[in-house]
Amino acid sequence: MKNRFVRPVVHFALKLAYAAWKAYAAIFRPVTLGVRALVLNDQGHVLLIRHTYAPGWFMPGGGVGRDETLEAATARELYEEAGIRAIGDMNLVGAYANFLQLKSDHVIVYEVPKWEEAGDAPHADFEIAEAGFFPPDALPEGTTPGTRQRLDEYFSNRRPTTYW
Repeated sequence: MKNRFVRPVVHFALKLAYAAWKAYAAIFRPVTLGVRALVLNDQGHVLLIRHTYAPGWFMPGGGVGRDETLEAATARELYEEAGIRAIGDMNLVGAYANFLQLKSDHVIVYEVPKWEEAGDAPHADFEIAEAGFFPPDALPEGTTPGTRQRLDEYFSNRRPTTYW
């Protein structure tokens, strides 16, 4: 999406859809299932992404589709958002409940120990504003509290908490 006129329209539409989803979730409280990928590079830096439609830095991830396994969803989201292909098995880091903002969300985090760059991320132009690897002790400003907590637990070898 290289057209300079289309990109702002798509970003506005994504923000509008995100706001509509939050309103729907506040009213109907659907149970949702999502995944996040914990990816480290050779220097031990963690991969984080920033969306065009929501504030903050997150580990790559998203919703689990119908008839999709948790690991398949993690691999798909990692590729779509960061252009990274998971190789081999993933390690379960933890399962978390997120009841903030009146939602009933459940998030599964997987460590992706082996991966390769697979070219441009398909959603980079319209869904992802930025992606990068950051030292765990120097995360970018705006990294979400849940993301910080998961990374702190992971790097300090502490037992994961129950809530996101």
